[in-house]
Amino acid sequence: MGPQILIPISLFLMIFGIVYLIFSTRNRERLALIEKGIDASIFLKGSEKGVPAWKIFVVNLAFLLIGSGVGIFLALLITTYTGLNDGAVYPSIIFIMSGVGLLAGFKTAKDLDKE
Repeated sequence: MGPQILIPISLFLMIFGIVYLIFSTRNRERLALIEKGIDASIFLKGSEKGVPAWKIFVVNLAFLLIGSGVGIFLALLITTYTGLNDGAVYPSIIFIMSGVGLLAGFKTAKDLDKE
């Protein structure tokens, strides 16, 4: 059994562990609140108002893809007109522009939530 089989197994185990921790922690929090006598309706309060989660996801994904595309284009321009190393320019510019895109998506999603 070589390392090529260990990577997918460890990835699966990591995802399973994260999901298990999220659900078990959430369950413990809810049980603790119920034991203290707090009404369980507080878990449904957040879903009544605000923007649906799928709209925020779509906005953030759109800005991420726009930022990645602009990053690739800028990296191409930089490597074409300068003598910089391709291996260093492409990842750095793509990550920088993707971060700027996510920041813009966050600001836009926050503005959507105010409406």
